[in-house]
Amino acid sequence: MIKRTHIRQFLAVVDAGSFTQAALRIRVTQPALSTGIAELEKLVGTPLFIRNRRQIRLTEAGGRFLPIARDLERGFRAADGFGREAGHRASEMKLGVIRSVPAELLQAIASALRPGFAIELIESSDSELRAALGSGRINMALVPLREGERGGHVTPLYEEPVLMFMASDHPLAGRIEVGPEELAAETMIARRSCEFLDATSRFFTRHGVRPRFALRSESDERCLRMVAAGIGITTAPASLAIDGIVPLKVAGYDFRRELGLIADPAWAALPEVAPQLAHALETIGAIAAEWRQTRVDAAA
Repeated sequence: MIKRTHIRQFLAVVDAGSFTQAALRIRVTQPALSTGIAELEKLVGTPLFIRNRRQIRLTEAGGRFLPIARDLERGFRAADGFGREAGHRASEMKLGVIRSVPAELLQAIASALRPGFAIELIESSDSELRAALGSGRINMALVPLREGERGGHVTPLYEEPVLMFMASDHPLAGRIEVGPEELAAETMIARRSCEFLDATSRFFTRHGVRPRFALRSESDERCLRMVAAGIGITTAPASLAIDGIVPLKVAGYDFRRELGLIADPAWAALPEVAPQLAHALETIGAIAAEWRQTRVDAAA
């Protein structure tokens, strides 16, 4: 008989993309996880994963089993909460947030949500938050929206360009636009939270730019403060601009991101959640419009 443990183990491997990381996430040993997956595959009568040294991916049968597993996990979670006070269930919101959301904007969004919900914030990458949303481990995610991503459970907030920033007294600060090759001698600062980090690296490599790095950090504030200090330049969304730095357009560097909120449709449709969420999203929409005007448009 398939047990909840089997479902949790299966989803952990899917979401983590490896047995090692999945075992760490659900706090079991890797041999125990492998045994559990083998038991599940025996119970369903077919392999669910293709295993090789480089990656773990779903078989065709595994792909068909995935939505069933996610529905089962949601059912288990609903059963866990059955009989609890409805108001208590509705008051809890797990909100996933990418690390590059401006703190001031996140503060405003959290303030809009707080009257209706007790918020727990989870910071992670876009892909990990989407996996957590799909498996019911979080209720809503603040992430970059993908092309064409719309629908009743998606609330677009604002779109912004990703720009090169440098200290306001940098010799290039007065230029309207530069070619990427003109930055070959510059010292760079790497924002590890940047959604376009790999794409940016490939862009400059294509143009023969292989810079020295003065700092690599997960902290956007630290990176931008060091740009203001003049020790290097970096790319960042327009809304992250701070005093002491100025944007510079780099020819051909045309990345943009659109931030939005994505809700778990089943959670958002709950009668005790829907009215509170609708009211909060209306307020957040106004916050986003003002943010775009005062921070994005001004910086760009």
